[in-house]
Amino acid sequence: MFSSYDGSKAKVNDTSSPVHSQIGFIGLGTMGQPMALNLVRAGTPLLVWNRNPERAAPLAEAGAYIASTSREVFEKSQTIIFMLANGEAIDAVLERHTPAFAMLVHDRTIVHMGTTAPDYSESLANDIQEAGGRYVEAPVSGSLKPAQTGQLLAMVAGEPAIIEAIRPLLGPMCRESIVCGLVPNALSMKLAVNLLTLTHVVALAEAFHYASRQNLDLAQFGAILSASPLCSDLLRMKIPKLVEQDFSAQATIANVLEVIPFAVEAAQRTTTSTPLLDAAHDLCLQAASLGYDSLDIMAVLHAFEERSGSAKSSPTL
Repeated sequence: MFSSYDGSKAKVNDTSSPVHSQIGFIGLGTMGQPMALNLVRAGTPLLVWNRNPERAAPLAEAGAYIASTSREVFEKSQTIIFMLANGEAIDAVLERHTPAFAMLVHDRTIVHMGTTAPDYSESLANDIQEAGGRYVEAPVSGSLKPAQTGQLLAMVAGEPAIIEAIRPLLGPMCRESIVCGLVPNALSMKLAVNLLTLTHVVALAEAFHYASRQNLDLAQFGAILSASPLCSDLLRMKIPKLVEQDFSAQATIANVLEVIPFAVEAAQRTTTSTPLLDAAHDLCLQAASLGYDSLDIMAVLHAFEERSGSAKSSPTL
């Protein structure tokens, strides 16, 4: 599937591709940058673009080619991976609802790895297919550390033949990829996973807040939780943040608040009762209103402190 490519021969200062690159990658944010780096390090011939060009510097150093515009990625790539923040960003890059859209996507495969509403993804799939393109959704479960180590979990949906064609691309980024059927099943599945993930970590913050109010040794409490059969890899990653009061971002409260409404809206539309999701959403909104939106989701702890009358006066890292 890939042409011969030796990333070690790429010059850091020579970031333009002289040949037709097969794989494009657009969106080098908190998750996208390490994902793209894992592809390059696996030998994937990658042409990347990001709105903020500074985010592309590590990719250039690793051997990727850097596009000067998003259009260049489409001109030189047959398969383009998107790891963008939301539907608005995707539409902007695709120049959707303009005459240029069909030109960009025709005979190309778009792999959408971010998280958007399932309805949006289904609509986008229809538009791309009508323009003669191919579409796969492959949202991932995991935060910064799994993205860095290639341990994300991908949920994949689309036409079977297209999925099989792009699956080798997922290997360097994901420990596993699970086929969920047709679009938008993968994104619907991701939202269901998000519900458990969110309520899981918010419950962890509540447990630490409770332990703190009982004057327990938090380091000891964290050690006990880590040894508990109920503890997951996710919680083991988050427990030290609460023990050390380290709220540097792996997945921010703002990120979470971009995604929760998709599940809330789907639940409302299907008259599905989600009291735990609703409570977690309210707590995240409260933490954001206190100024902690740019910090890790574990900063939701401050919402509990506010409700107990023990909130800190200002956000701290």
